[in-house]
Amino acid sequence: MTTAVVVGNPKPGSRTLGAATYLAAELSGSEPDLIVDLATLGSTILDWSDEHVNDLVTQVGQADLVVFASPTYKAAYTGLLKLFLDRFAGGTGLSGIAIPLMLGGSPAHSLAPELTLRPVLTEIGGT
Repeated sequence: MTTAVVVGNPKPGSRTLGAATYLAAELSGSEPDLIVDLATLGSTILDWSDEHVNDLVTQVGQADLVVFASPTYKAAYTGLLKLFLDRFAGGTGLSGIAIPLMLGGSPAHSLAPELTLRPVLTEIGGT
């Protein structure tokens, strides 16, 4: 089983990254095979011809289990994660299980993963 983690927190090495890595390890029984901390990609995430980002999209799309994590910003996931997820449009989708994980500042944020992130992950092929 190939496991990946994609984190959309704009702060590199964030608590969101720690939570997502922990969840992926607990679900799969081992450390993730691929960790994508989007904050470390800089402006390359905006360049659709960037080979490194395109390779990450391919690897994430082929993973059996992917944890997509973000802090809750304005009752939704971050724009940084949105930029990465937009790469999956046009037939390049997910082929495995997609787990939405969002960290919130209060119980008022508890519906954000279900209402904002899960529908997008389902739309791009995640189970």
